[in-house]
Amino acid sequence: MKIVDIRATTVAVPLEAPLRHSNGAHWGRFVRTIVEVEADNGLVGLGEMGGGGESAEAAFRALMPYLKDHDPFQLEALRFKIANPTASLYNNRTQLLAAIEFACIDLIGQHLGVPAYDLLGGRIRDAVPFASYLFFRYAAEGYGEIRTPDQLVEHTKHLKDDHGFTVHKLKGGVFPPDHELECYRALAEAFPGDRLRYDPNAVLSVAEGLRFGRAIEGLNNDYLEDPVWGLEGLRAIREQVRVPLATNTVVVNFEQLASNVMRRAADVVLLDTTFWGGIRPCVKAAGVCETFQLGVAVHSSGELGIQLATMLHLGAVLPNLTYAADAHYHQLRDDVIEGGKLAYSEGAIAVPSGPGLGVRLDPERVARYAEFYRETGGYPYDRDPGRPGWYATVPNERFADPAVSLDIAP
Repeated sequence: MKIVDIRATTVAVPLEAPLRHSNGAHWGRFVRTIVEVEADNGLVGLGEMGGGGESAEAAFRALMPYLKDHDPFQLEALRFKIANPTASLYNNRTQLLAAIEFACIDLIGQHLGVPAYDLLGGRIRDAVPFASYLFFRYAAEGYGEIRTPDQLVEHTKHLKDDHGFTVHKLKGGVFPPDHELECYRALAEAFPGDRLRYDPNAVLSVAEGLRFGRAIEGLNNDYLEDPVWGLEGLRAIREQVRVPLATNTVVVNFEQLASNVMRRAADVVLLDTTFWGGIRPCVKAAGVCETFQLGVAVHSSGELGIQLATMLHLGAVLPNLTYAADAHYHQLRDDVIEGGKLAYSEGAIAVPSGPGLGVRLDPERVARYAEFYRETGGYPYDRDPGRPGWYATVPNERFADPAVSLDIAP
């Protein structure tokens, strides 16, 4: 089996409403580049990349000379062809590699007639549990804003009723820490039997991180995720706060994982199939975490159904996945795969059992959302449409005003 072609299509899929985060916002849609890798036997493998609100079509097309006639089974050779660590100092292709790896694993699974999880060690769970992913957000047609504790609790109740979540993650770093602490405590009071996690995306100072961490010590926390930036900052918090610390920002490769093993700063590593360069590196990293008794979770980077499938196959094979995975998925209005969005049941999503990744594209949906991208274009992920001229610093001191209700176009 040899690769003969690669096609990349940028789509924009609407969110329920614009989602705010510590560095900006998702402007009412996810912009994702869908990758189709065709083999000489007629099979097509699927990959996906996004983040940043921009298209990556040109970058994928530029990889064709690297991929022409490559055997999809040769995944280690693929890694060095595309993302040689020295060459990548000039052109970091890790996320591009991830999307191509997804597609190659999809091709291999289809070729052999087996699901991806059988290529990764075998399934040990049939469904992967997820946390609700809670965002402060702007209002949009049919969806109200989320800014206050009452609004956040009401939204969480709807998600719990609709999807069965029993773990809730609050994406913070938008409003001053005291306001977000009030919101977090409101969640704990409203859902006393559920578990919680808080992630301000590393914009708190060490002093604020310590204050926040100590204030939540008595709550039913899974972990405190990236309260401050960097391994040294996390270590300072971990030494003084009795809440497990997690990261998805500063342990995203094996060198950083080694540093965290030697001088522990984070207790839980959130593995992202895009950030780490594919599903296989995440499986390897989970093995290291198992050896050194680090917790493992699955990170969400704003996926559609293709990347969600990679997260599900990853979750299916990890014996040490003791935390619910993250997913933005319930924030989406639709998907580009056949049948539309995958369904939650009791807070979990079933692992696809078809060959390869087990999902296929819906051509009509792809065409619709490719046209929507052409109409709306990209957007700057690190800017907030409701705060013109604003940008985040690390640590940040210029938080949004929780007393101000803004109505913006998505």
